[in-house]
Amino acid sequence: MAHFQFTRDVPLPTAGTWSRLTAWERHADAVPLTRVHVRTPGPTRVGTVFTARSGLGPLGFDDVMEVVAWHPPRDTAPGRCRLEKRGTFVTGWAEIEVYPYDTGSRLIWREDLRVRALPALFDAPLAAVATRMFTRAVTRLTA
Repeated sequence: MAHFQFTRDVPLPTAGTWSRLTAWERHADAVPLTRVHVRTPGPTRVGTVFTARSGLGPLGFDDVMEVVAWHPPRDTAPGRCRLEKRGTFVTGWAEIEVYPYDTGSRLIWREDLRVRALPALFDAPLAAVATRMFTRAVTRLTA
């Protein structure tokens, strides 16, 4: 598994950062060549399922995710969301945590990513590419 983690300080209140990061459809605006379809009626909660389809036309893959932990931020309590990747091609998990910090918020993104049939030899390069892609996406989502 390719494990990666990054931290970002965001000049938005915790609730604003949380709502931007967990508006799943908006991720399509931040990740090139990706569409997101939420398959469960809102609002987001444990059991919400969505699919991120990345690629061009028939050449692509689905990253199916299910929300397995959902704790929005309240007052000074941080928010935490855990996603399990349930696809046939991409598996693993992701966690998003958002904390009050200085005049805004701090987010921590952790992820274990596995691409089926990709040898462990490629875990480090995959983690490097994924870190770069997700930090850019988070920057766009919270701008």
